[in-house]
Formats: sequence, C-alpha cells, structure tokens
Amino acid sequence: MLIKSKPTSSGVRHQVVLDRSDLHRGAPEKTLLVSGHKKRQGRGYKGHVTVRHRGGGVKKRMRVIEWRRKKYGVPAVVKRIEYDPMRSANLALLFYKDGAKAYILAPAGIELGTEVVSGETAEPKIGNALPLAKIPVGMPIHSVELHAGKGAQMVRGAGMSASIQSKENGYVTLQLPSKELRLVKDDCYATIGQVGNVEWKGRRIGKAGRSRLMGVRPAVRGTAQHPDSHPHGGGEGRSGVGMKYPKTPWGKPALGKKTRKRKRYSRKMIVRDRRVKV
Repeated sequence: MLIKSKPTSSGVRHQVVLDRSDLHRGAPEKTLLVSGHKKRQGRGYKGHVTVRHRGGGVKKRMRVIEWRRKKYGVPAVVKRIEYDPMRSANLALLFYKDGAKAYILAPAGIELGTEVVSGETAEPKIGNALPLAKIPVGMPIHSVELHAGKGAQMVRGAGMSASIQSKENGYVTLQLPSKELRLVKDDCYATIGQVGNVEWKGRRIGKAGRSRLMGVRPAVRGTAQHPDSHPHGGGEGRSGVGMKYPKTPWGKPALGKKTRKRKRYSRKMIVRDRRVKV
C-alpha cells in the first residue's frame, strides 16, 4: 500500500512512501549476510568510474539470495517477509525441512507459513520453482534462468512477471516484461508467480536528500556545462544541443544507438525485439 505524507514541510509535500508495516521488523538472518561487503560507488574492477552519479548513501548489508533453487524435492516454509535495501523486491526467508535457511524473492500474494518446493515434480503454484517445460502456458513466472543451472537472471524486479507463449523443439517462447519475445531452453528453471512489492513504482522520493541517502549523486545537464566538459556545453545564454544529435560527454551518440555487442547467441534467441511496437 502507498502512503501519502501530510504536507508539513516542502520535503514531504509530494512524498509517497510504501507501507512496510507487514514486513519483518527485526534484524536479517545473520547466517545469510555477506561479510566484508564494500560499496562499489559506480566503479569497475580497475577503480575507474564506469557508471556516473553513484556514491555515498547509507550503509547496507547484502543478503545471500538463492537464485538457484537446487534443493529439489525438499519442502520449505516461508517464515517471514523482509525488506532488502539492495533491490526493489522484498525477500522471503525459507526454513527447509532439512534445517537449511535461504532467501528468495517474495512473490506477490505469498503468505507466512506457505510451503514451497522446487523440482520437476513440484506443483505449479506460487513460490514453487519448476523447469519451463513443466509450467503451463500463460502462467505468470519470475526469476527465470537464461542457462540451466546458472541461477535466475531475468525478471527479478518488483512487480515484474513473464509468461510462457508457446513450447516447441526443446525451447520455450517467453514474453518478458518489456514485451520482448525470447527463446529459452525448456530445462531452465523459473519461479511461479509475480514478484511482490507491486506498488514499488508508485513511490515518490519527495526531496533530494532521500535520493542522496539512496546513493544517487546529482546529474548536471550537458547544456549547463563548460564546452570543455561536455559537447552540449558553451554558447551565450540558454542554448540547446545545437548539433545533429545528442551526444554523451565523450562525443558518442546518446539516443537510439544500439550498444549490444558480442552476444550472437543472445541475439539469436530474440524472436521479437522489445523496441518493436505491438
């Protein structure tokens, strides 16, 4: 549920936050935390900035999520639903019958005490993980593997879901949230249901300070910069881009330029591109 704040100050006048009253209020599961996790601040393995406008923010503790549901046939009970500062979706803490514990993305509608299981013999119900070959056509799914056994790589954001369109010759045609149609091998696993925290996109930050606490740094318009800093900069008074097409700070095309490279297998699996209007 979304909560609109009372306009007691300009910072909360337009603020819309998520109601987290039904989430677990205590500390996360200690055995499922990553020790020694450091923020990357938008930098790559060489220490250079590879993604701009990132840095600062409050400290976060990374949870270990079971992207690969490899405990086939072992039932688990949902003990609690938790907030995760690293992602838009909430987490569900599972207690397996053999004593193990694990985090998974909490599907929409899952309740405490629900029993979930993974494997080829599992029922196609919310929270269960099955191979795509065993999932009925049209059923919403999330946490989809791209390669069998590698773990979930697609459809992991809050409120996201994909659906199976058809099955043929060992491949399954999936419609992704972007409306892209993609082929995936039918032995890849996926979890039944839609990712929870559906109203996440309806929230409004309200003020710049909250954005900084989330690790987002300011972004300055190119036209407001010095011409030595950005191709859009310079000029007397207010001026637009003033060139054939918008450019990045390094002079490359900023809009419409395809950047996907060296992914022949990936391109081959796309039946309908997400940019094609339906």
